[in-house]
Amino acid sequence: MDDSLVLDAKILTVSDGVAVGERKDTSGENLQRILEEAGWAVKERATIKDGKDSVSHALLEFAEDFHGLIVTTGGTGFGPRDQTPEGTRMVLEREAPGIAEAMRLTNPLGRLSRAVAGTIGSSLILNVPGSAKGSVECLEAVLDVIGHAVRLLEDNADPHPTESGN
Repeated sequence: MDDSLVLDAKILTVSDGVAVGERKDTSGENLQRILEEAGWAVKERATIKDGKDSVSHALLEFAEDFHGLIVTTGGTGFGPRDQTPEGTRMVLEREAPGIAEAMRLTNPLGRLSRAVAGTIGSSLILNVPGSAKGSVECLEAVLDVIGHAVRLLEDNADPHPTESGN
């Protein structure tokens, strides 16, 4: 990919088990691989424990002076500590429900996802599941449009993709 078209990304793994070293961060690794194969430059990866406050604080730090994509993985289900959507909503300026809906349509279990998507400043935030398979499926479901969305956050003159028909 042309360097002028490379967009930046950050990955935030939200998992008590990964944070304390009990589990490997397979989802974070897979997301990084998918993004890099698609031409994104992954600038940072971090792991935090579950909880809405830890998520909101980490997202604010990740988004400060950053133009790009921030993908969270984990904490989108029904478990008592699954509070990534709540933490994300605490800091979002604008929600992008179409992106979250598209990710939910990837497989039948997507209907159980509480993930959200939206913006903070010039950053696009996506919540994806913590499962290795689900995280990749959700990201791949929107990979074709998120670059355009990120570019629009900084320069509204980005032309519509030619395949959009608009």
